[in-house]
Amino acid sequence: MSVAFAERFAMPAVVHGPRPVISFHGVSKVYGNHVVALREVDLAIHQGDFCFLVGASGAGKSTLVRLLIREETPSTGRIFVEGDEITRMARRKLPKLRRRFGIVFQDYKLLANRTVAQNVAFALQVTRPGQRHLREKVEEVLWIVGLEDKLDKFPDELSGGEQQRVAIARALVHRPHIFVADEPTGNLDPDTSWGIVQLLLQINHRGTTVLMATHNREIVDLVRRRVIAVEQGRVVRDEAQGSYLRPGDATL
Repeated sequence: MSVAFAERFAMPAVVHGPRPVISFHGVSKVYGNHVVALREVDLAIHQGDFCFLVGASGAGKSTLVRLLIREETPSTGRIFVEGDEITRMARRKLPKLRRRFGIVFQDYKLLANRTVAQNVAFALQVTRPGQRHLREKVEEVLWIVGLEDKLDKFPDELSGGEQQRVAIARALVHRPHIFVADEPTGNLDPDTSWGIVQLLLQINHRGTTVLMATHNREIVDLVRRRVIAVEQGRVVRDEAQGSYLRPGDATL
């Protein structure tokens, strides 16, 4: 893959302006069974941030992510993405909103009967039908994730780490402004997990804002980026170069 390809894919340089790309203002979420998932969350994430979202199972991390991509709506409060309030955004506008995000999960959600290249291309065919230079875009993004030699392989011919890289490529191919990774290393061994996090750091270095929900204490402590800790639905800690736990904290 040529240097020119990489340069064309590169995101703009990181510029921290006064307005965050993500902001939560007094956001609470109560489900129909009266379970309070989030309580009065205030949060601001700026362009180019790399944030770890940590907390025990049931603390509210997944609810926060679902609210951010508008799979759920808050019971109270307001959420903004790149200056646009999404809290009561019309349903017809949601596809355009979600194109601002790249999203990967613990399970890779690949199409078993499609090749690596077809899995990645499918994301563009669904969100932006009629895309020109489709093959070139797929090759670019697979080069970035280190799978340029796996275009014609099927998911069951790949390792778990390679499958997650395909999922990342698929999420990255439409050049999202914000990348959300929900437990992306949950099914991977430590060495493979570290490779995935290095890839997310590379994506962040290109200017993309990254929010990674994780239980992986070793990675959080090694990378030392911003840590947002959630406990019983509240943001209880927000540190610029944080660790998974503070001294004396109970294990999450």
